[in-house]
Amino acid sequence: MKHLVNVPIVNNTIPHAIDGLYGTAKVVLLPAEEGAGVIAGGGARAVLELAGVKNIRTKSFGTSNRINTVKATIDGLSRLRDAETVAQMRGKTVEEILG
Repeated sequence: MKHLVNVPIVNNTIPHAIDGLYGTAKVVLLPAEEGAGVIAGGGARAVLELAGVKNIRTKSFGTSNRINTVKATIDGLSRLRDAETVAQMRGKTVEEILG
């Protein structure tokens, strides 16, 4: 299974928190402030660095299997949406979405 995922990056981090799931693996991806770096272990770190995310906090649950952790991380990244995409899907402006 090959994946090509567009990852929305806002200020070198992800736009919102999200969980990635694959099998028994769960990865929580949280935006981080500038200068925090990539706070992730093993397979998740490799995926996030390759995706170009500079500041992020993560936590893995459920398994120590790196392959499943990588797939859970990719799942989370593939479901991220930026404000422009959400506004377009809902037929609203970005200002209406962000408040």
